[in-house]
Amino acid sequence: MSEHAQGGMQSLVADWSADRVAFHVPWGKAMMWIFLLSDTFIFGSFLTGYMAVRISTTAAWPNPSEVFALTIGGHTLPLILIAIMTFVLITSSGTMAMAVNYAYRRDRRMAARLMLATALFGACFVGMQAFEWSKLIAEGVRPWGNPMGAAQFGSCFFMITGFHGLHVTAGVIYLSIVAVRVLRGRYEQVGYDIVEIAGLYWHFVDLVWVFIFALFYLW
Repeated sequence: MSEHAQGGMQSLVADWSADRVAFHVPWGKAMMWIFLLSDTFIFGSFLTGYMAVRISTTAAWPNPSEVFALTIGGHTLPLILIAIMTFVLITSSGTMAMAVNYAYRRDRRMAARLMLATALFGACFVGMQAFEWSKLIAEGVRPWGNPMGAAQFGSCFFMITGFHGLHVTAGVIYLSIVAVRVLRGRYEQVGYDIVEIAGLYWHFVDLVWVFIFALFYLW
């Protein structure tokens, strides 16, 4: 092997075997994009399967406006809880974007506070989802059937919203840990790319919810 080829091989091995920048993209960000791409395929498969089931089922599909309605002050409000959940999650995207902005300004206190605010929004979302689950379970909805119509409704609902809720819960833990480390100055020397990487994950979770909201609650 020529000296030029050996040098090129050594450079390639050095780039791909250490925590370095490849293709002008930090390793952490590249790995997060790869993870999100794989997760996109999973959520895409779930939602495609849901649409196929919804179209092909012969039984009457429950009306989301009725199933997810709440009675407040004697008035029935369709999808009110879902609307609040969506508002909370979209708002959390705004606080996360602001956290990234402050992180790159090296204002670690504001970045950490905004990340913790984002995590708090996420925790509120999960809490409301738990309430939604408990309400439907009390009404007899199960993964293997439901008294409101098509039996597949329960399995689709618990699988899709549960998988997304698991992602939100993991995101709340992830953001909280990173926020504490940012506040302690752990990334002061290496930079704050980790905040942007956490933001990529959170924005993905929010984007997936938009599709779930459109296909499951509005269709």
